[in-house]
Amino acid sequence: MSSRYSFIFIFILLIHLSCEDTKSDSTKIEKQKIEAQKEKERKRDSLLNAVKIPKGGNNLSVNLDSIETIQQEQLIPFLTQYGKENPETLIEISTSFGDIRVKLYENTPLHRANFIRLAKIGYFDTSFFHRVANNFVVQGGNSDIQETHKIRHKVGSYLIPNEFKASYTHKRGAFSAAKYSEQNVSKASSPFEFFIVQSKRGAHHLDNDHTVFGEVISGMNVVDKIAKVEVDQSEWPKKNIMLKVKVIR
Repeated sequence: MSSRYSFIFIFILLIHLSCEDTKSDSTKIEKQKIEAQKEKERKRDSLLNAVKIPKGGNNLSVNLDSIETIQQEQLIPFLTQYGKENPETLIEISTSFGDIRVKLYENTPLHRANFIRLAKIGYFDTSFFHRVANNFVVQGGNSDIQETHKIRHKVGSYLIPNEFKASYTHKRGAFSAAKYSEQNVSKASSPFEFFIVQSKRGAHHLDNDHTVFGEVISGMNVVDKIAKVEVDQSEWPKKNIMLKVKVIR
């Protein structure tokens, strides 16, 4: 009898151990599945946060996670400090029509620092010259593609206080900030859009209404070419004029 009971006990023990091993393997497999799913989600989130710059053959991207979102109350101290750390004043705008060089003014420090920051982030490289009004202005910094607006959302929805200077007028070649008209009694600037005065007479009715924060020092012939493109009823070019902004020094 003793031998018989021993055999039964060993048989039951083996079955139990087998079940334990099966349970352990099942738990291990389940954990592996969970980790694989988490890794898949991490990769997906990483792709969602990498905005590809839509340049033909240019495999560049902007990592949204690297962009600090700025609130209005943080703006002045943030841009003041950024301007001290990034003192560049010369930028180049490249288009299919040629290059435009712009000198940014040091004594419009908030506008200069903001533009340099967006250029270094890569924001402008996702945008177009989206408004063309011949014998008036060409305007850039916006687009109808999702990448542009993803970066705008991450940068922040602030406005830049105006920095009017009597000596900086809307002459031909003036580099000025666009602004939102509605409920903007302070005439604060959009952080994202700029325009270049193309008219030979200038656009002096805009003086003290928009902040001029730079001037074209070469490439006005390129601006004139852009001004002649075919546009729709809203002055949006019928063929996208993509641009790339490079900080020179």
